[in-house]
Amino acid sequence: MEEYSKEIDKRAGHVFEVMKNRVSPEELTKIKEAFELAKVAHAPQKRKTGEPYIFHPIAVATIAAEELMLDVPTVMAAFLHDVVEDTPYTLQDIRERFGDEVAFLVDVVTKKEKVKYDSSRQVDNFKQMLNSLQQDVRPLLIKLADRLHNMRTLSSMPPHKQMKIAGETDYFYAPLANRLGFYNVKTELENLSFRFRTPHEYEEISALVARDQRDQNERLSKFCDQIRETLEAAAIKARIFIEYRRPYSIWRKMHKYGDDFNHLKYRHFTEIIFDTPEGMSEKEMALKIYAVLTDRFKEKPGGISNYIDSPKENGYQSFHVKLLPAFGRWQEVHISSERMVRDSQLGCVAEQGEGNIGRWIEKFRSNLREISEDPANKDSFIDNVVSSFYNDDIMTFTHSGREVILPQRATVLDFAYEVDPAMAEKAQYARINGFLASIKAPLRRGDVVEVFTSEGSRPQADWLRHAVSYKAKTAIRHYLDSVPKPEYQRCPHCKPIPGEEVVGFKLDSGEIVLHKRDCPDSISLASRLGDRIVAVDFKADKTLYPVTIVIHAVDRPHLFVDLVDNISNHLNLSIDSVHTDTVDAIVTAKISFSVHSYYELQSIMKHIKSIKGVDDVNVMSSKELSFRSGSLESVI
Repeated sequence: MEEYSKEIDKRAGHVFEVMKNRVSPEELTKIKEAFELAKVAHAPQKRKTGEPYIFHPIAVATIAAEELMLDVPTVMAAFLHDVVEDTPYTLQDIRERFGDEVAFLVDVVTKKEKVKYDSSRQVDNFKQMLNSLQQDVRPLLIKLADRLHNMRTLSSMPPHKQMKIAGETDYFYAPLANRLGFYNVKTELENLSFRFRTPHEYEEISALVARDQRDQNERLSKFCDQIRETLEAAAIKARIFIEYRRPYSIWRKMHKYGDDFNHLKYRHFTEIIFDTPEGMSEKEMALKIYAVLTDRFKEKPGGISNYIDSPKENGYQSFHVKLLPAFGRWQEVHISSERMVRDSQLGCVAEQGEGNIGRWIEKFRSNLREISEDPANKDSFIDNVVSSFYNDDIMTFTHSGREVILPQRATVLDFAYEVDPAMAEKAQYARINGFLASIKAPLRRGDVVEVFTSEGSRPQADWLRHAVSYKAKTAIRHYLDSVPKPEYQRCPHCKPIPGEEVVGFKLDSGEIVLHKRDCPDSISLASRLGDRIVAVDFKADKTLYPVTIVIHAVDRPHLFVDLVDNISNHLNLSIDSVHTDTVDAIVTAKISFSVHSYYELQSIMKHIKSIKGVDDVNVMSSKELSFRSGSLESVI
């Protein structure tokens, strides 16, 4: 340890230097005392690399102090974050020496040993950290600093540990850093995770990026020089440089758009970072730069993204425009103030609880309570958190202009439940930017959405497949749970309806599956599992069952009109779909609607058969419905 002592003091001294300019002498003394305790506590321990363990707490404190700009208690807790977990010192020792605030921060980031975990050790630790957000965001920031250093030194771990830690990082920590506004931390975590999960792909894309930088350097440098000259001529001071997207971002875009590297657009962007003159707003300055540049360069129509007026929910602000330089390829240009860039690095620390991130944290806290308190989420706690809150968001609008923030890939259903859950339960259709759309239609940033309701509309089971947000999924699930369950399950292939001859097979769960008596599955099951057969009384009630009939008729004028008129007006049925083919004056029409029973269906078919020109009417056969014999055995 003696040979390391100078290096230990040097690294810790850097933390003290960073903090010295923004804390009082008394606070700096407290930080030094926290370090001294950590050094003594961890003295016997070494890392996998063979280095003294204290290097790790010093590194975490350095990230907390220098990269995240955290406060005094948080930097102290960063030094002490592993003391209770890995040394004989207790939480009470921390509390007595440094007070309740530091003890609370250390306690939250200390993994709790249990005889039996609610889900798993990993999930319970995630839950412990997330629940702390109800009181304070700082424990999560310590964990981000801890995870960042662990990822930076992950090469010392065996491959199976690398995969575990990289997987956690990609799934949990990188998205969390993104949502808290720490862009640099998020980017580094993503790329370190990518490097250790799929090293060959990482190295391949890194090599492609390096090659592209060499190949494009001359013309991109010239483009930067032209921008610099243009701005200097307008007396605008700014920093201009080319920023290449990192390997993970490029890999993600390649998979999203199905492009190879050479055909991927916007592998890099031009960054313009300006000083805001006194008496001018950041938006005014950004628009001035935009105006000056578009006087010289062609602008791509529809190529503007104004994140100044409409920041992302993680606080990101900038003005994006696409310009065409002399070499003839559209270039993405980001126009940002020094303050915007700083805030994108410091996230919620820069905002200090205000703005979009602050509102997101409050929303997260509210919904986190619901997730934690709902017993149905016991086994899917982290999945619900990640899917509902960690994705980037899109901003949509009501018809009156109210902003509605939703996760990416959200649908009209998510929008409806976010605006008004009572209205959402009766949602029937929508208009997106004035165009008619399904309530399951996906939404994009900037969409204006109107939701229209019907008293007869209610949540359906398939809504769960189209909702993305936790709020929508939970509301739909609760409604479906409140609806009385049918007494029987129906075979998904033969799909019997009341009044048909049916046979029931009892499952181990006690539920009964109904088959038509001529269903190949029921015949096969009866020959092998006869003791599962039960008597059933499948009666009609208010339930509607979808059916499809096939009509063959001789073509004539107004035949289609007569068919629709009879079904809709005379029989008062809602048609779900109609498909017709005419070959050599013979019409084949497939019409789908819903009925209460087999007897009602027979009456409808008899009525349709009386229409002039109709030759026969039949229910669509199992083969036509892509019947797959024997596949239901898995449910018995």
